[in-house]
Amino acid sequence: MNDVRTVRAGRRTVELHRPQKVLFPVPEAKGGSTGKGRSTGSGSGLTKADLFDYYRSVAPFMLPHLRDRPLMLERHPDGVDGPRFMQKDTPDHYPDWITRAEVAKQDGTVTHTVCDDTATLLFLADQACVTLHRWLSRTGRIDRPDRLVFDLDPAGDDFGTVREAARLLGELLDQMNLPSALMTTGSRGLHVIVPLNGNHDFDDARAFAKDVADTLAEAHPEQLTTAPRKKDRGDRLYLDVQRNGYAQTAVAPFSMRATPGAPVAVPIAWEQLDDPAVNARSWTIDTAVEQARTEPWAGVLRSGRALGPARRKLRALRG
Repeated sequence: MNDVRTVRAGRRTVELHRPQKVLFPVPEAKGGSTGKGRSTGSGSGLTKADLFDYYRSVAPFMLPHLRDRPLMLERHPDGVDGPRFMQKDTPDHYPDWITRAEVAKQDGTVTHTVCDDTATLLFLADQACVTLHRWLSRTGRIDRPDRLVFDLDPAGDDFGTVREAARLLGELLDQMNLPSALMTTGSRGLHVIVPLNGNHDFDDARAFAKDVADTLAEAHPEQLTTAPRKKDRGDRLYLDVQRNGYAQTAVAPFSMRATPGAPVAVPIAWEQLDDPAVNARSWTIDTAVEQARTEPWAGVLRSGRALGPARRKLRALRG
């Protein structure tokens, strides 16, 4: 059996090593994703070839959400049941044609990988990078985020609470004339994403997100909370805004997640929340590309907004 497969990606040639290595063992019948599964050629689960082929097929839809953004790479070289490596610094052995971004951290710098093209995405798949987590800013203005993320994280497994929280948050953002986009995380909840114009620093953006979350939690104290400690939340849904800080990351759209069934973080349209079958793991590597072709965000994220007018509207709403 050939342990190396070679593919052409633009001007680059990328090798896939050990394509039949199983990364996702077959889950037990009672567990796994609620999305459609796949029967692989290995007969024992999803392989590196499946990971590689998925990222190759989704690249046209995924790359616009990755370009110019430092990444944190979630690697599983021994499969999702083995050790997990959260990789920030780019190893020296990575090809020199892969873009890098040196960014400041406390007492030094970190050289992150940046995924600007299909070849880089496939190289990362060969490195058993299952999930890509991206910065909310771009390399040209690293301290100025152009995305705001609200992470709706349920206390348990009741997706109904996530669905309702998303609707309430979407209504509040509408009242502030802020466009918003919705994404399943492939894990348990949803991300609500607001495009910014890139003129605010991280502290300003996170402070605004916290004010929005606090306003919503105060209006619905039985359902929602911003309490940072789990013991203080009870069974209320947590409105998490901590991803909006400098050097924090959020799962990138169309990233596979390292859980049984290989669910995918997928952009969805707001009206898809009305489908009772939709949940955080509804899409897998078999169905994510089909969902991408529907263009659920339809240019929403191209209209980055300033926070000044929205902040004034929020103050008026709070009285």
